[in-house]
Formats: sequence, structure tokens, C-alpha cells
Amino acid sequence: MHAAVDGFLRSLRVERNASPLTLKSYAEDFNSLFDYLQDRVGRIPEPSETDISMLRGYVAYLHECQYAKTTIARRLACLRSFFRYCAREKLTSSNPAKALRTPRTGRKLPGFLTTQQTVSLIEAPLTDQPSGLRDRAMLETMYSAGLRVAELVGLNLSDWDQDANVLRVRGKGRKERIAPVGRHASMALHKWLAVREVALNVPTEDREALFLNRFGKRLTTRSVGRMLEKYVKANGLDSKTSPHSLRHTFATHMLDGGADLRSVQELLGHKSLTTTQIYTHVSTQRMRETYDKSHPHSQPTRGRKS
Repeated sequence: MHAAVDGFLRSLRVERNASPLTLKSYAEDFNSLFDYLQDRVGRIPEPSETDISMLRGYVAYLHECQYAKTTIARRLACLRSFFRYCAREKLTSSNPAKALRTPRTGRKLPGFLTTQQTVSLIEAPLTDQPSGLRDRAMLETMYSAGLRVAELVGLNLSDWDQDANVLRVRGKGRKERIAPVGRHASMALHKWLAVREVALNVPTEDREALFLNRFGKRLTTRSVGRMLEKYVKANGLDSKTSPHSLRHTFATHMLDGGADLRSVQELLGHKSLTTTQIYTHVSTQRMRETYDKSHPHSQPTRGRKS
């Protein structure tokens, strides 16, 4: 089983360009399965020995442990992919995970900021220090281009075409896309680059990174999260506001401004239009709330006869 898992993870990395984070998550999923099998079955069977009853027992165990439905759904997706790989490689005669039912997780509407909240957050960093200029540039760039935080910290200096004012972004699965940069983000980036080399002692190995910490190293997603948390707290915004909230805000504001869904899909780098469609519910909900508050005939009047 361990050799099969190693081969599966290797195929994800080589054939599908899976990100290190995806590979880490899948490896953790397998460790969870192995712990269960070792405890309940007494050993870790080979793929050909694994049957549906073992996997159903594992799913029941996950529910007993009160794992989130999203976590269970991800682990089931991992198992289906793994046993599909095993069937392809002739390690099993069939896919025992195919019949497993995925729990319905529902779809939560993404959180987003109003225009005024967005402006307040972006303008929160003090720009009299290099770190403030960097933070302003990062916030502007995330909101302007709708970037995931991993995409932001992965940017290199060469990824910004200053003439065309676009970014080359490496998204999930290492898929590249071109993201336009707005005027405010462009100005903030220029100000940051003007002090980047002077203010920091940049090690050679990180010289290509667009955003650096005070030690001259490429920023991590965690450090960006801590940075944002500081400004969120200072502005009295919802504590649940995260770097991803700026991506949600970008999509919501684009649709509110009249952008078509297909264009927003391309800008976000979504593989499926279905993923982008959730933002139409956000915009429709806001439209309904605005209508109910503003239109004199939006609510029934007591005692009025038709």
C-alpha cells in the first residue's frame, strides 16, 4: 500500500502538476486512513485487498470523530482518485471507493468587504516605512487582480510586465494566467520597488521574489495572514476577514460593476464556471437587500387593499 501511495503522489506531481500544498494534504489523508486500518483491521492491506466495507468503516469513523463534512468530502475524493490510479496501474481490479457517498456540504456564500471597507483596509498601512509601502502594495495587488495569497507570495519581479501592466500568475496546478493590474495597485508597486533594494539586504536566492520580509526572504502565506489580521483589527473589521476575503471582494465588486461571469471566471483562474457562479448569489442578495431598503413599494403596507 505504501508503495502504491508513493506512486500515486508522484503521478500527481509529475502528470497533474499538483502543488506542494495539495500533495501535503493528500499525504495527511492517507496517514489518517492508515491509522484507522492499523487500529481497526490490525494491518494495512494492499490495494487489491482493500474492499468497500473497509472504506465504509473508515467513513463512519470520520463521522464519529465529527470531522467537518468538507474534510470528509476531500478525503473521499482522495480515495477515489487513488483507487482509480490503482485500477489504471493494474494494482486493483476495480475502484472500491467509487460507491462511497460524499456528504452534502452545502455552499457557503463567500465573505466580502464593502467598497468603503476595502479602501479603509488598503489605506491602513503607514507608508512612511518600507514595510508599510510593501503592505500597501500587497493589499492593492490582491484586490486589484483577485489573487489567492499563495499566488501573491509566489510572484517574482519578472512576473510584472510594467509596460502592459499585467501580472503572470501561477495558480492551482501551476496553471498560468494573465491578470490585469489597476492604476492604484500599479502606483503602490512602483513605490514599493523604489525602496525594496535599498531597504533590504536581499539574499541572492530570494532576489527574484517580488515581496520580501524584513530579513530579505520571500514572504509566506502565513506572514501575509498575520499582516492582514493586524490591519483588520486596527480598522474594526470582521475578525473573519482573511487574505481570501479580498479575492471574494474582487469578484463581487466586478459583478456588481457589470462584468460578465465568464470574464470573472478567467480573471480568477477558475477551471469551472460553476465555481464562479456562487458570486452571482452574493450580488443578487445585495441587489435584493438594496431594493427592499430603497423602493417604497418593496414591502407590503398594512391595511392596504388591492
